[in-house]
Amino acid sequence: MTVELAYQEMGRGEPVVILHGLFGSKRNWGAVAKALAGRFRVFALDLRNHGDSPWVDGMSYAELAGDVEAFLRAHAITPATVIGHSMGGKTAMTLALTRPELIKRLVVVDIAPAPTRKGLGPLVDAMAEVPLIECDTRQDVDAHLAAAVPDARVRQFLMQNLTRENGQYRWRINLAALDAGMADIVDFPAAHQPPVCCYPGPARFIAGGASDYVQPRHTAEIQRLFPKARLTHVPGAGHWLHAEAEGAFLREVSGFLEET
Repeated sequence: MTVELAYQEMGRGEPVVILHGLFGSKRNWGAVAKALAGRFRVFALDLRNHGDSPWVDGMSYAELAGDVEAFLRAHAITPATVIGHSMGGKTAMTLALTRPELIKRLVVVDIAPAPTRKGLGPLVDAMAEVPLIECDTRQDVDAHLAAAVPDARVRQFLMQNLTRENGQYRWRINLAALDAGMADIVDFPAAHQPPVCCYPGPARFIAGGASDYVQPRHTAEIQRLFPKARLTHVPGAGHWLHAEAEGAFLREVSGFLEET
């Protein structure tokens, strides 16, 4: 069963849909969406169990891609350019491989069409173990997270999911569903079950120069599944390159959209 995804829309013109990564939301992409909205009709989505979208069981890429397909059809914006980061990139790739007619162009941000070897489960555990009922300030939450998440930048990113209602902090993401679905999130089904056909349209893979999510060993699989793909790197940028190097990232995306 698909869910109705929350979204933010801005601009006019050809449709561009943005899919965030794990622990992200449409809010993380506000600056990029605003920049693209000068030329495009931009939809920044909250994927299931994230942001303002419904909490449900199931985090397989078939389910995530099904939600996005339903969104595209409901808003009559096919074919659309789809930009996906990390988990959102795997969702975008899954949709492109299974419903290529819905995707005009594909931009995959710092993720490969392969299982991810990163240990992401501990981040879910760290968030779940914060005693939010005892926290009076965001600094209290940060202090509890620090023991398990020493990188302040990662903590800051995770805490973008923190909200307060009736004086009580809570997480805006469904940690239980993410924990239960972590094996699906780090996997990529097409790596085990090659599709009948590859995605025939234009594709750009943009990786962070300081990130190791996309490695040389992934190049052959990228070319197999996305024969028109080109891989570029943003020097010095990490996994969240759209935030760390926004200008360089936008130049890469804009150049690709103009070329195709």
